[in-house]
Amino acid sequence: MRKGLIVSVLALTALPATTWAGNLTLRVGAFLPRADSDLFSDASELYTLDPLAPGPPGLTSSDWTGFTGGIEYAGVVARNVEFGIHVDGYSRTLDTAYRDFTRDSGADILQTLKLTVVPTGVTVRIVPSGRRLRFAPYIGGGVDAIYYEYEAFGDFIDFFDPDQPIFLDSFRSTGWALGFHVAGGARFRLTRDFNLVGEYRYQWGEDDMGGDFLLNRIDLSGGSATLGFNISF
Repeated sequence: MRKGLIVSVLALTALPATTWAGNLTLRVGAFLPRADSDLFSDASELYTLDPLAPGPPGLTSSDWTGFTGGIEYAGVVARNVEFGIHVDGYSRTLDTAYRDFTRDSGADILQTLKLTVVPTGVTVRIVPSGRRLRFAPYIGGGVDAIYYEYEAFGDFIDFFDPDQPIFLDSFRSTGWALGFHVAGGARFRLTRDFNLVGEYRYQWGEDDMGGDFLLNRIDLSGGSATLGFNISF
């Protein structure tokens, strides 16, 4: 069922641009992952950004906040109703160290964690229409096919060996998850066909991981705040 819905979302986004003549939005901003699953809990228990920093050790959800950007093409399908297709992207790399373990010399045991999230989906938006409007608030929602990649590479401890040796390695998992989102924002008209756009969007999505992180669950939910430009055709 989930795979069928993901295929449907991707099929919609593959429609020719001429089908949805209307407007194009380019946006950039920040994505704030919720990071509420065992994958992130385990990472928080094991690693920290700075072993010497004051305060509680361990990674927090705010450590995963990073840059996001996207593009959306939308068309009017009814009075004050738009249908849009979009692709957004986020990536964040954290250089970490074990919280409670060091080398025999006292040096930190270092590794890097990297999360990439690419939602591709559709949005139905309710927005006042009319080229004379200077300010147009809107709300919307839709579904996404969310591609993700999680990587960890560097030095790791083998906790299954009583001697707990340190080894160099890399681990990776990729996949797709079905998600959905809600959004709210506003367009501020600068010229007849050119708008400034501010938007807050929250997406939900989770998946059971495979690859090197089999039996883990990844949380892909989080909010994004973006600014961008909208061009009407």
